Amino acid sequence: MKPPPFAYHSATSIPEAIQLLSKLENAKLLAGGQSLMAMLNLRYLHPENLVDINRIPELSGITIDQGRLRIGAMTRQQAIKASAEVKAAAPIFAETLAYVGHRQTRNRGTIGGSLCHLDPAAELPALALLHDAMVTVAGPRGERKIEMAAFIVDYMTTAVQADELVTLIEFPLWRAGHGYGFAEFARRHGDFAIAAVACLMESDSEGRMTRVAISVAGVAATAIRLTAAEAALIGKVAGPEAFAAAAACCADIAAVGDVHGSAEYRKKVAAVMLRRALTDAQSRMAKNG
Repeated sequence: MKPPPFAYHSATSIPEAIQLLSKLENAKLLAGGQSLMAMLNLRYLHPENLVDINRIPELSGITIDQGRLRIGAMTRQQAIKASAEVKAAAPIFAETLAYVGHRQTRNRGTIGGSLCHLDPAAELPALALLHDAMVTVAGPRGERKIEMAAFIVDYMTTAVQADELVTLIEFPLWRAGHGYGFAEFARRHGDFAIAAVACLMESDSEGRMTRVAISVAGVAATAIRLTAAEAALIGKVAGPEAFAAAAACCADIAAVGDVHGSAEYRKKVAAVMLRRALTDAQSRMAKNG
């Protein structure tokens, strides 16, 4: 199919992009286009204007400073996956990004585009939620920062207004030697996740977990933090018994079923993925500790 007719605009600076979004009717931003172009061709979307932000250099880049990983919204997913700096500070990024589509799509897809598209099965929103990321957006009223938990409003709906664009995502880093794990089940590698789980873990000298973060994608209408499982693990010795108790919390997820899997099936798969991710995190924490 062909997309519906639209007017094309190319911005070369953040102020210019904001100006275009403010004055144009029914406008959509074009970042990597890996989701947008497919939705246009299927006529799920009918924008009157497309604003291309690929020629704004200040929207791309990766820096680590004062315990925070800062990634520009237009930074390509493959660039994040390949970054040695990111892998050293937050190794779960490279592991998770290996599940994001295929290399061809990661070469074009951007982190900001994935967060704004907010597909419930997408890995990057779950990763941002896992890290309690802070999203910076810019618009005609100035710049504002939105915590990732507030950035997610509903199914494929964010807190970004129509005349705003995401410029930066900041990830607070965990201490060196933390455990991490990511597990995903899909029909084929690169397909949307039936269920995916990401986790981070820290423990004391006796192996008792002192800090845990768990996020789940592909099961509910949005990526979610599994706070009940996190609370169940704090103070427990990392191991199969504690992990099984945490996995049982997946039964309480407000899951959504579709042609690829019922709600109950997704919850059961999520429980398996959670145990695998926690086991990996424990193993890596021991190796790095």
